[in-house]
Amino acid sequence: MKILAIVLFLTMYVLMTVFMKKRIWIVLAAALIFIVTGILPLQAIPSAINWNVLLMIGGTMVLVDFFIESRMPNLIADWLLDKASNVMWVIIYMSLFAGFISAFVDNVATVLMVAPVGIAVCRKLKISPVPMILSIAVSSNLQGAATLVGDTTSIMLGAYAKMDFLSFFWMKGRPGIFFAVELGALATVPVMMILFRGFRQTVKAQSRTKVEDLFPSVVLVLMVVLLIAASFIPGKPEITNGAICCILAAVAAVREVLKSHKSDGAMHALLSVDFETLLLLVGLFLVIEGITQAGVITDVANAIASVGGKNMFLLYTIIVWGSVAASAFIDNIPYVATMLPVIRGITTALGVEPYLLYFGLLTGATLGGNLTPIGASANITATGLLKREGYEITFADFAKIGIPFTLIAVLCGYLFIWFVWS
Repeated sequence: MKILAIVLFLTMYVLMTVFMKKRIWIVLAAALIFIVTGILPLQAIPSAINWNVLLMIGGTMVLVDFFIESRMPNLIADWLLDKASNVMWVIIYMSLFAGFISAFVDNVATVLMVAPVGIAVCRKLKISPVPMILSIAVSSNLQGAATLVGDTTSIMLGAYAKMDFLSFFWMKGRPGIFFAVELGALATVPVMMILFRGFRQTVKAQSRTKVEDLFPSVVLVLMVVLLIAASFIPGKPEITNGAICCILAAVAAVREVLKSHKSDGAMHALLSVDFETLLLLVGLFLVIEGITQAGVITDVANAIASVGGKNMFLLYTIIVWGSVAASAFIDNIPYVATMLPVIRGITTALGVEPYLLYFGLLTGATLGGNLTPIGASANITATGLLKREGYEITFADFAKIGIPFTLIAVLCGYLFIWFVWS
């Protein structure tokens, strides 16, 4: 079963690379084969699907539609155009802005909130939104490890290692992983200056957009506040974040109907939900759970740990870069869940503290998803948004931005963590 699972998994990725336009059918077909062959047991299907992520995406998409209709993204775009000297700096500002938000809010929600602003900017400038939206996505993934509330993997590490919110900033008399992530984020600025050096068109907002309705913007800000607040609640249900997004979306829809006495606006928002992206995520969740059930992820974790042996530098290096490679193709949540007890076992046997390897794991696993367009939910969401705008993104398109971002950010974090925590 394990060999079959590996073959199916690799075949799926190859086919997706070659036939990007058919990727949803390829993933769903692979998931079906995993179920039919028994690699993924029927009873494991409900728990395999991350309902929290799906609810977050669905709810946030509805809120974002109201946000777009309010024309607030256009006003923010006008402000950005006034502050930036050229298109290159607009892209950089948007990426850093998305990264900042993503340090406190789920990466997918960040992309859904910030991408409409980026698309509005690109429409005003009459340029392709691809570079900007992909930069927003990878920047969101980059900053997810900065704080306890930035990403599911951060929350998992915090719970497992008994770390609180401040531990990510300062712990045991040393700077925490927050500074490693921010160093990596700053290092991506020169990378973006090189990648987008050709975007030198001067920019200027011709006039300020008038926003008629502030309610959608207020609700989006409220969503951010509630998501941050919910992260501090111990033992909360797993679908808490998704429930918050969906409840606020329902409130916005009801308010729209009461305000206009018509259901057109609410219906338009509901139809704005990208069901293709949601189905793609469902298929990937099932496939990842299939290879997890087959023991593939456990084998990967054990192989990484065994190669390092007792040499801490070698072990640390393998965990960081091995996690980057693994997370480019498999969901980092089950991978991190598997690796945490492996690291604790290794460090206990060696008689050393585990934090060096914990932070190395989080750095590699969080950023590794930026190597491929389907390595992280935020990337899938971003490419889905671009497809709705008429832009098909290939692996090569994504790699031009994702690989340089990943390599420089991981390298900076890798060196910082080693010199501070070794």
